[in-house]
Amino acid sequence: MSVGRPVPTGLAVALLAVGLVPAALTVASPAFGWLALALDVAVLTLCAVDFLRAPRAGDVAVRRHVEAILSSGARNPVHLTLERRDAGPAPLRVEVRDEPPLEVASTGHRQAATLPARPRPGDPPTRLTYFITPPARGDARFGDLHLRLTGPLGLSMRQVRVPAAHAVKVYPDLTALTSEALALARATDAPSARTVRRRVAEGREFESLREYRPGDDYRHIDWKASARHANTLVRTWQPERHQPVLLLLDCGRHMAGQVHGRRKLDHAVDAALRLAKVGLDAGDVVGVMAFASDVTAFLPPRKGHEHLRLITESLYRVEAALEESDYGRAYDFAFARQTRRTLVVVFTDLVDPDASAGLLTRTLSLRPRHLPVVASLLDEDVRDAATDVPREAQDAYARQAASRLESEYRRTASTLREAGALVVRAPATGFGAAALNAYLDVKARGLL
Repeated sequence: MSVGRPVPTGLAVALLAVGLVPAALTVASPAFGWLALALDVAVLTLCAVDFLRAPRAGDVAVRRHVEAILSSGARNPVHLTLERRDAGPAPLRVEVRDEPPLEVASTGHRQAATLPARPRPGDPPTRLTYFITPPARGDARFGDLHLRLTGPLGLSMRQVRVPAAHAVKVYPDLTALTSEALALARATDAPSARTVRRRVAEGREFESLREYRPGDDYRHIDWKASARHANTLVRTWQPERHQPVLLLLDCGRHMAGQVHGRRKLDHAVDAALRLAKVGLDAGDVVGVMAFASDVTAFLPPRKGHEHLRLITESLYRVEAALEESDYGRAYDFAFARQTRRTLVVVFTDLVDPDASAGLLTRTLSLRPRHLPVVASLLDEDVRDAATDVPREAQDAYARQAASRLESEYRRTASTLREAGALVVRAPATGFGAAALNAYLDVKARGLL
């Protein structure tokens, strides 16, 4: 830490401004000029003395406390602790400014605090908190900390830099993986999603027997067991376990666009991670692949919580490339060794007609051996533009372009559904819930 550099306070600037009054009166008498000069010299001298008497960098200990792994699209707290090392007789006024990563949105990274006089051993340090919101996944780097220590006269501050640079990782929004968040997502989804919640326990795998209740399906009565126990018993079912689920993340140019201030790929990664968590908890084996013109990340289907950590590690750095996605190469790579019937969830953008043509051909080739699900983000701006009443010529052109994109989507989605594939489309706020409920619907109906 250096000696620092002087920074005048607002009081010093105000006193120097007072010196402008006699300076303006110099036209009336030269004596006022000497008065202004004497006043400025006196203020500058006092500022210099105040700077020399100001606390030094070693008198204050400042530390940054932040999680090593942050969540993208969420508010992450950053804590700054200030602790006085000297035993000065007066409170110490200090301003602290942090250097958050340039690409993140931050609030409150510059704050002022007053440290108490004569701190006693065991006194808690002064703690300041601010928040950052990383817009995307990847690596982020904090810079140094900057302190301004006010002198005893309040005329000058000593500004010092405290080395504190370090890197953190920005993962997909991990807060969405809690069971409460998942339950909320299902409960607040469309009415069809609430139907899925009632059916999720049906499945096709035998679980147990229980007594018949009015309303039970007669086809589920186990007549042999009922005869043995002299009581009517019905079979209960659960979703099958250990089924393969493969999540394909399209990282081509059309996923680089933004929706609600975040890239489409970031919304897709969040949704894929949520689906992977639920799938692994349900006992299925889950794999992931990220691809553009080539495969950039691949984990074959596995099970267990350790595999979820590996999935998260593999996805937090994937980026959208400004190139066309090669669905053929991705599918050939993914299914070179995958022989079991698999639920294939493709996170992509169906609005782009050129990209949808290649996606359509290769996805339909998966049927009937595998079950494809195509999950696409709904761009609400495009949807609204396709239905808005134009007020100017430019609005009419925008409506025509948006209507063409929506028409292309409906045509592609209709072709996929007619061939037996499932199509999911939802806005960014409900995209994860929609993809998750499509998976639960497949499990409940035993489509695999």
